[in-house]
Amino acid sequence: MPQKMRPSKADPPRARDHGDSAALQEIKALLTLMREYELAEVEIDDRKRKVRLVRRADGSFQAAAATPSAPAIPPPTPARHVRAPAARDSGRSAAPELAENQRLVTSPMVGTFYRASSPNAAAFVEVGDSVRKGQTLCIIEAMKMMNEIEAEIAGRVVQILCENAQPVEYGQPLLVLEVS
Repeated sequence: MPQKMRPSKADPPRARDHGDSAALQEIKALLTLMREYELAEVEIDDRKRKVRLVRRADGSFQAAAATPSAPAIPPPTPARHVRAPAARDSGRSAAPELAENQRLVTSPMVGTFYRASSPNAAAFVEVGDSVRKGQTLCIIEAMKMMNEIEAEIAGRVVQILCENAQPVEYGQPLLVLEVS
């Protein structure tokens, strides 16, 4: 009678079911995304498994898979920082030279700058307009929320530094007001 061969403990684990094969395909897809978007690290944690992929300084990958009962975390690896596309940098306005009686209005958040409440509406302010304290100067859209930016002082609009529908960063100059 022929003997059935049992795998020894020294044998490498093999894909025994479709689930292992699907997990391998998911990891390969994550590696492709990491290369495509130049990511330094990705960690996925779902109810079935936890996977962490880290790109080493030499460009190779290190993977650690863990189950909730046996977490395995690879040693720390220096992350590769990816610079944002240059198009975002070019849209940012530099702070202009201000006279003693002028004040800068800056963006309190990251978002999209709008001069009017809708595409067909008139702009909140134009260069040369007088504004009172609390008057709406523009809108910054962030996460589908429209945030009105109000004048903190009464004065006159000297310069509008952003284009309509332009992405803006936190602290980016938006307008210059002359104190009245």
